[in-house]
Amino acid sequence: MAVTLLAHEVSDLCLGKPALRALSVSASIADALSVLRNFEDNFISVWDCEHNKVHESGDAFLCQCVGKICMVDVICYLCKDENLLSPSDALKAPVSVLLPKIPGLVVHVEPSCSLLEAIDLMLEGAQNLVVPIKNRLSTRRKQLQKLSPTSPTSHNGREFCWLTQEDVIRFILSSIGLFSPIPALSIDTLGIISSDIIAVDYDSPASLALEAISRSLIDQTSVAVVDTDGILIGEISPLTLGCCDETVAAAITTLSSGDLMAYIDCGGPPEDLVRVVKDRLKDKGLEGMLEQFNVDSNLLSYLSASSSSDEESMTSTPKLARSGKHSRSMSYSARIVRRAEAIVCHAKSSLVAVMIQAIAHRVNYVWVIEEDCSLVGIVTFSDMLKVFRERLESMT
Repeated sequence: MAVTLLAHEVSDLCLGKPALRALSVSASIADALSVLRNFEDNFISVWDCEHNKVHESGDAFLCQCVGKICMVDVICYLCKDENLLSPSDALKAPVSVLLPKIPGLVVHVEPSCSLLEAIDLMLEGAQNLVVPIKNRLSTRRKQLQKLSPTSPTSHNGREFCWLTQEDVIRFILSSIGLFSPIPALSIDTLGIISSDIIAVDYDSPASLALEAISRSLIDQTSVAVVDTDGILIGEISPLTLGCCDETVAAAITTLSSGDLMAYIDCGGPPEDLVRVVKDRLKDKGLEGMLEQFNVDSNLLSYLSASSSSDEESMTSTPKLARSGKHSRSMSYSARIVRRAEAIVCHAKSSLVAVMIQAIAHRVNYVWVIEEDCSLVGIVTFSDMLKVFRERLESMT
């Protein structure tokens, strides 16, 4: 039975996967922002096409995915000191400045790559495996498609999708019986609870959490928000931030970590926090940011009108326009609902229970807490893959 599982190729995990949407490495951050606003992709692949080189296969040019970006990358970039005064100028920079300087986060593989090889690549640090989709584009479609901020990735009639740790974990879960009795063991017994967590104090300025947010995005985890006693209050999740728009940069610049949690929670920011953001932007002399992101007009539409004239004004406030299938409601996306509440388990929780919990909430990790809610550590998909990789090796 193990031989059957190991015989699977990554192409088996790609069935039904959509083609990647591509962004040229020479595009601007404003171009990236437009794609992220107008399409339902959480991550956009970034491609470098060397038009002046001829590949050994005779291709006219060679295209390669060199990374991925999401709304969180844009938000963190805009929160940097040098970009706060003039966000509009910051958006003119090339999208390449958003790519982390860490090699191997995105790796090209062939459809024939084995499941075992894919797991090894992920354990070595690959977050996304770029896989050619076997179906070929029609001649007419090939003529129409060019690499642009809004077109799917296409190269010589081939489209690409990518695989993530979540895809592999889901696939393993479908054959979980093969790994018995490991799935029934507790995460404590398996020794996969990591104490290497990223945490910030509830009352600390959210701006001090920027480095933590960037690191958690790379690590595919999250930032725990704790009180002075180490009690887990919630989290600042890149997944939740990624469902917001760039106006959240204003909130990160002005609010505490605890208030930021409330601000990005689903349902829209509380009106008192919106007022705080507006006032503090003015106090800091960041009128450029306030104007660029329409904090006055867009975010204040959440506020309850104190008079009939105010109410009339707010009902006429224009919303951010989108042409995609799903419209964003101000800073929030209709694509996915994620709260700032942390997903937690206990040390005695079984491996399979934690797997299902993470998959159900579309996260790559689960926080581990004590009965009093004090934070113990974190369990990640990477930790789980190590366990299954060792088991697969012993089964061969």
